[in-house]
Amino acid sequence: MQSYIIESWPPTRTLDTDLHQLATLLHATVHDGASVSFILPFTHQDSLDWWRTKILPQANSYQRHILIARHTATNTIVASVQLILDMPPNQQHRAEVAKLLVHPEHRRQGLARALMTAIEHIAIDENRTLITLDTVTGSSAEPLYQSLGYQLSGTIPNYARTTHTATLEPTSIYYKQLPNQP
Repeated sequence: MQSYIIESWPPTRTLDTDLHQLATLLHATVHDGASVSFILPFTHQDSLDWWRTKILPQANSYQRHILIARHTATNTIVASVQLILDMPPNQQHRAEVAKLLVHPEHRRQGLARALMTAIEHIAIDENRTLITLDTVTGSSAEPLYQSLGYQLSGTIPNYARTTHTATLEPTSIYYKQLPNQP
């Protein structure tokens, strides 16, 4: 069995290397068909630009918390998840999970479950009592979210285009109540 370590991102010492690894992770998941907001054609440079210009500034300003999973043998980032904390004043009690990514070569290792469990602990530490997320209806992620206690709020038809075609897919909206901090 392979070994992984989960840690917060971004680090200061390996930032450029990590950005390239995160770009590789996103690029691989998109090309594998994951519906995570991007469509083909999608280059490694597109992925790198997204991490560098959209995500890194939000992580540095604590609007978004990012967890990564590294393969311990290679020190390579193979999975990540994001927790969006930047909410309007009347929604400071909630956070949103985004971009749960697991490299196709490292799936079925428990990484998605471990990242989701860890991100929930961060949400609790941030005094959030509600987490929301969305996923393609019928995706392989739905059973994971349900097994972690997420409740289906509803389904929206024709929500987003598929990665490889112009077909519009429905999305399922999930939520989970978290315990209040004492």
